[in-house]
Amino acid sequence: MQPIFPFHPPVVVALADGRSCFPVRRIFCVGRNYAEHAREMGASNPAQEAPFFFTKPADALVAGSGALQVNYPSATRNLHHEVEMVVALGEGGQEITVDVAQSLILAYGVGLDLTRRDLQASAKSKGQPWDMGKAFDHSAVCGPLKLARECGHLDSGAICLHVNGDMRQSGDLTEMMWTAPRIVAELSRLVRLAAGDLIYTGTPAGVGPLQRGDRLEARIAGLPPLSAVMV
Repeated sequence: MQPIFPFHPPVVVALADGRSCFPVRRIFCVGRNYAEHAREMGASNPAQEAPFFFTKPADALVAGSGALQVNYPSATRNLHHEVEMVVALGEGGQEITVDVAQSLILAYGVGLDLTRRDLQASAKSKGQPWDMGKAFDHSAVCGPLKLARECGHLDSGAICLHVNGDMRQSGDLTEMMWTAPRIVAELSRLVRLAAGDLIYTGTPAGVGPLQRGDRLEARIAGLPPLSAVMV
């Protein structure tokens, strides 16, 4: 059968070597994986929480090297930044054990999970889904991916975000309540994972508002930095 309109272009993330790319299948995000961020979002006892997940459409992704142009979304007056480590899967499966999960991780990157906080808060207060607070156009930003065989599997290292030169978020990967393998294993209990899946692993405390024209510099030790400007 012939398509009635052209296929949409594939969504990819560049690898740090500049020669290869990672075809994106799905984008998953884990919520409140750093205790201090969980507390700033109102959780009273985050250490007792189990991992929970939400998704973003693949075409919400803005990826590449250099200063990425990120469109400021409509319908919000309170857009928030969240710097996160991104895990890229080279293999998948279901009901994966924690021991096996690490072997599925192909690469790591620096990402930004952007949130229309006012829409999210309004939906939460009404008991409604908060997809439109999280899963809008340009809501997932990702820098170049570095292969795990080159950087090792990351479970420690500084993570930070500067906005217009000022430090907004600062932490360490050791502060994650659920490690990357644990996240992969838990998520595989809910859905069948596959090569091409990206998982955003949560953000440290310090999330806050962005404006048009803001310049963001996100870094995780051992990974290529992410630069972006809100337009």
